[in-house]
Amino acid sequence: MTSASAPTGGRRPGPTPAPGSVALDLAGCVALVTGAAGGIGRACALRLAAAGARVRAVDRAAEGLETLADEAAGLDGAIEPQLLDLTDLDAAEAAAQGADILVNNAGLQLVRPIEEFPPDVFHTVLTVMLEAPFRLIRGALPHMYAQGWGRVVNLSSVHGLRASAYKSAYVAAKHGLEGLSKTAALEGASHGVTSNCVNPGYVRTPLVERQIADQAAAHGIPPERVLTDVLLKDSALKRLVEPEEVAEAVLYLCTPHASFITGTSLTLDGGWTAH
Repeated sequence: MTSASAPTGGRRPGPTPAPGSVALDLAGCVALVTGAAGGIGRACALRLAAAGARVRAVDRAAEGLETLADEAAGLDGAIEPQLLDLTDLDAAEAAAQGADILVNNAGLQLVRPIEEFPPDVFHTVLTVMLEAPFRLIRGALPHMYAQGWGRVVNLSSVHGLRASAYKSAYVAAKHGLEGLSKTAALEGASHGVTSNCVNPGYVRTPLVERQIADQAAAHGIPPERVLTDVLLKDSALKRLVEPEEVAEAVLYLCTPHASFITGTSLTLDGGWTAH
């Protein structure tokens, strides 16, 4: 964000929205999205770029980043692919410097009973999904504080609010992310920085699709029954969430109308947590 458009009083740059409208103009903003090569991260990167943001698209999948950059051609903003493995925590923190908007999205999943869960995988999941977001937030906050405005959006999950069997690392990481997000909200409030979680249920992404075989084995059921008997069992709406729906929620949290929303979790779970 250039100094000429730096926000004051906790408002983002751009014209004051008319009553009843939601301003979506993020021109001049720098956004960083992790796990941007596919799924929710890809949808968020494209939506933020469509709103005019210059998006640092971070992922370790080079091919996916190249495809993303091609898809962003013609949008009001821009996609800047950045190849990065988030287990390199120092590099992650450095990558977030100067970002006005930070979307912590990258994640991984393994479905196993606790007694069979590989400790090294547990460590990696917690590193990528909890420690890396901490380092990214740490890297982004000085710039946000200096200009008096910033948005941190953490892609949590319904599993940040509820547990499921066989997902010890994922559930632990998402619960930790909820606490980290709330702490950032409390610390950032006086600096014009909001921090929130977005909590979707099962989203139509490769991460979910790759779970089918593991879930079938863990629950002892055929793969074709996993969607109805496991993934959507507690959802009132019997369908997967689309990545673009999640991206719209992320974008909304970056608008002026969302300036009083902080330290909370925006749940898109089809009624799962209504039980």
